[in-house]
Amino acid sequence: IGELIPPGARFPLEMARDTDAGSNSLLTYQLDSNPSFSLALMESHDGSKQPELVLETALDREKQSSFELVLTAVDGGDPARSGTVEIRVNVTDANDNPPVFSKSVYEARVAENLPEGSLVLRVQATDADTGSNGRVSYSFSNVPGAISALFSVDSESGELRTAGALDFEEKSKYSFGLAARDGGGLVSHCKVQIDVTDENDNPPEISILTLSSPVPEDEPVGTVVALLNVDDSDSGENGQVSCELSGEAPLSIVASPGGSYKVLVLAKALDREEAAFHELVLRAMDGGDPARTGTARIRVTVVDANDNAPVFSQAEYTVRVPEDVSVGSTLVTVTATDADEGLYGQVKYS
Repeated sequence: IGELIPPGARFPLEMARDTDAGSNSLLTYQLDSNPSFSLALMESHDGSKQPELVLETALDREKQSSFELVLTAVDGGDPARSGTVEIRVNVTDANDNPPVFSKSVYEARVAENLPEGSLVLRVQATDADTGSNGRVSYSFSNVPGAISALFSVDSESGELRTAGALDFEEKSKYSFGLAARDGGGLVSHCKVQIDVTDENDNPPEISILTLSSPVPEDEPVGTVVALLNVDDSDSGENGQVSCELSGEAPLSIVASPGGSYKVLVLAKALDREEAAFHELVLRAMDGGDPARTGTARIRVTVVDANDNAPVFSQAEYTVRVPEDVSVGSTLVTVTATDADEGLYGQVKYS
């Protein structure tokens, strides 16, 4: 009997036979008590009574899939004789139950850059029906192409796996729907929420926004030489960057209040006569484990200022000449040098 057959439906049963004659063969029927079924007798044209099983209440195969009944036939003799037959009622399934997910929302946290095919989570839906009505298949539920390009769902197991590379810096959260469909076409839905966690996969990047070069050697200490932007697209400690200078350049780093910008300033006076240029390497290191680094090379040229006076080769020249030396005779040649360059280093005598 199908589980959706309405109450009041009748099912004819086989009639009993009694080989006696007269009242000894007159038969009546009895059905053991069961709230779901009753017995009705339909009298035929020859006076015999046809037993019929009457459905009294709605059936639900998922609650009770079968019934065991006993039908008794009693003759009219004295003493009466009876015979029994067992009636087994099997309730056949109807697709009256949709699939049911074990959760309404499935959540997972996965690291970015997982290899393709990595397991993210597994959804599970059960269906109380049997046969094809209870077989469940899984699929995406109206998701954009960007989701199906990054994830795949196994229609039989419900396993959700990566189909492309996840990138925390591009997107850190995904939310979409999955559907479970049984063989009869009934569908249910669940929601999937995936948080992508950051990996230290990006090195710090250093951008030179401004650079003052050449720099006059007489610039005061504290003069800004360069403005730098240091950025790491990772998050948390992976994106926290510290900087240091290598080399013996008379420069130091000053961090801006926002933290992204670094200012190179003169830490001590320049002297072109000691060094006409300075080459240094700015090294930025993030807080990941292992840490990643980025570098930038900076060359600062020092231009001359007139900060050096001419210097004679001797502080005093002593010359002995005869008194009759002729006019125009060279008495002595003095020399002076200037450490500056260009016009600043050209010496005139008087």
